[in-house]
Amino acid sequence: MSSPEPDSPPSAPHDAYAAIRHANYRNFAAGFLVSSMGLQMLAMTIGWEIKLRTGDPLAVGLVGIARALPVIALALPAGHLIDRFNKRNVLIGTQLAMGVVIAGLALASYTEAPLWVTYVLLSLTGCARVFNGPSRATLLPLIVPGTAFGNAVTWNSGVFQFSAAVGPLVAGVMLAEYRVAWPVYVITALGCISFGLFAFVLDPRPSPLSTDSFSWRSISAGMSHVWTEKAILAAITLDLFAVLLGGATALMPFYADDILHVGPMGLGLLRAAPFVGAFLMAIYLAHRPVFGHAGRALLWSVAAFGIFTIVFGLSTNVILSLVCLFALGAVDNISVVVRHVLVQERTPEHLRGRVSAVNSVFIESSNEIGAFESGLVARLFNPVVSVVSGGIGTLLVVAGVALKIPQVRTLNLKHPTPEVPNPRTAPALPPDTESVQ
Repeated sequence: MSSPEPDSPPSAPHDAYAAIRHANYRNFAAGFLVSSMGLQMLAMTIGWEIKLRTGDPLAVGLVGIARALPVIALALPAGHLIDRFNKRNVLIGTQLAMGVVIAGLALASYTEAPLWVTYVLLSLTGCARVFNGPSRATLLPLIVPGTAFGNAVTWNSGVFQFSAAVGPLVAGVMLAEYRVAWPVYVITALGCISFGLFAFVLDPRPSPLSTDSFSWRSISAGMSHVWTEKAILAAITLDLFAVLLGGATALMPFYADDILHVGPMGLGLLRAAPFVGAFLMAIYLAHRPVFGHAGRALLWSVAAFGIFTIVFGLSTNVILSLVCLFALGAVDNISVVVRHVLVQERTPEHLRGRVSAVNSVFIESSNEIGAFESGLVARLFNPVVSVVSGGIGTLLVVAGVALKIPQVRTLNLKHPTPEVPNPRTAPALPPDTESVQ
């Protein structure tokens, strides 16, 4: 009779605060909090100011185009440069640059400069954002050790959601009190500069810098990796079209003023509601292990986002509207966490800047182009048609991705799949290698 197998050692309990125990992450999160809060105040206020000045949903939608075009034009070369240079220094430089440009936006608002000046300054913030987002994303694995990285992503999402919930509320109170936008922009500029100062004290672990020559083959390597990694492609595609089609954010000034009749403070509540839901979801996710059936969670969360968007679009009751926005924010955060962990963990270190840049093209610019699309449809029809049709489109995209990219249905973030090597153990490929896996 064979002896019994020895019991396997019990797995370590999940540490919900693993990332927060690191001083590096605490400094990063503090800077990110004040900067993100200011940028959310800016995002709400700029739409409200232009709505009051023009009354035109397309003029509000053009804010998205002004911010998106630099991201689309510069993202791939920006990713290449981020892989070649110190990521902390890139983050510092872009935060300080955004602070200066937004201070210019405050001056333009104070002097009631022509609207084209506002669009130009917003485009310049887009030029800084195209470097800022990928540098911030690729710096995070360098300041938080491997086993705590997934927890850091979840807490980072929570920091963003908290700032995005509080920022619009503060902006709404300021707009109701002062009736002008420029004080909000001043606070945003100070928040961006503060993050740059916080970044000075970060101590990231040494990371090999890319030595790839500046060529199309090099700058497109991130795109090649995304195309090869079908799970990453599916996650990015879902978020791209969910935000592009299902985002109601750009039209909230019209819902607040013309449909729900709640004014600027009500607009602050509407803008904050999705992020309150997302923040509470982030707290929940931080206290549970990484997703096993991540693919199914991703698909269902984006589908639920579309459903709640449709109900919000049809609602004329402010309580129901707030509930829908709260719920769609909560389910959206599930897809955000899955995507961020997936992109960083399944990308070789020397390609993270370029892959994060591709991610920014699809995700960040989709917010802005989605604002333009919403404004255009609202002008041709009305805001309700714009929001409801976007929610229906989101559901169709979920069905299409689930059918066309079947790998997403079996995605598991607890264990790497056999077809995708774990980038933490896989050797880095030599520079200028197109097939990155």
